[in-house]
Amino acid sequence: MGRSAEPPAPLVASTADYKYLVGPGDTLNIIVWRNPELSLTVPVRPDGKVSTPLVDELVAQGKTSSDIARELEKVLGKFVRDPVVTVIVTQFVGPYSEQIRVVGEAAKPQFLPYKQKMTVMDVMIAVGGLTDFADGNKATIVRAADGNKRYSVRLRDLLKGGDITANVEMLPGDVLIIPQGWF
Repeated sequence: MGRSAEPPAPLVASTADYKYLVGPGDTLNIIVWRNPELSLTVPVRPDGKVSTPLVDELVAQGKTSSDIARELEKVLGKFVRDPVVTVIVTQFVGPYSEQIRVVGEAAKPQFLPYKQKMTVMDVMIAVGGLTDFADGNKATIVRAADGNKRYSVRLRDLLKGGDITANVEMLPGDVLIIPQGWF
């Protein structure tokens, strides 16, 4: 059948030095060693900030859990001697710029939090596959990390034909566009 005009997406895309960045909707477990009254679980608000005892507001969005822990240690150091803080992300959404978006003829179009080594097959399982009207082999990935360059992906070959060579890695911020086929 017809192919897309875009070049095929590279099979391997992720890098070993990827670090998860916290985003609105994430949940953080903040542990202050030897200070249980300061330890708690907090959501990251829609504005990207968190509030804890003794810390009115702290920007969490776009930072790693270690960065947040070091900032909390600085602020808490005014009230507690040598605080040791650990921040654990327990529910993941991630910043909008890193979410994978699936639009068009997916069974359940949606956004997904990016996970390292995530592939287009993982994405398609999460969105419930293709609709009956999808033209899977004309799907494209718009890759924000490459300046919004478009790549073709062969979803029908992968999902219906079992062609594992069509299973490409996703990157943070990728948008998977699945067009409708005209039968």
